[in-house]
Amino acid sequence: MRRNKHMFAIIKNGGRQYKVSVGEKLEVNRLVAEEGEQIRIGEVLLVVNGSDTFVGAPYVEKAEVVATAESHTRGEKLIVFKYKSKKRYRHRRGHRQELTVLRIDDIVSDGKSLVEKAK
Repeated sequence: MRRNKHMFAIIKNGGRQYKVSVGEKLEVNRLVAEEGEQIRIGEVLLVVNGSDTFVGAPYVEKAEVVATAESHTRGEKLIVFKYKSKKRYRHRRGHRQELTVLRIDDIVSDGKSLVEKAK
């Protein structure tokens, strides 16, 4: 599949912003979705399709990103080490973030699929 580098969207999910284009895989904080389930993300901040740019205030109206939840996984382990000098206080803890891997299927703007328009 040939990807159009000039077609992308910026979405907001879990307090973070991600730049996505069709066919990409994306790791986000764990979502309540089964593997293989298709989800729609409506918090789209920006849509760029070639020379057309739609900027939201704060979100683009009638725009959404369609993605498929491929799997649930965990991120790499982070070590949290707390230490106070001269007080014999040391705490070492680990943390692994729960993640969902999404595959971006389509970007919809104004009710029309941008993938169909690109072909």
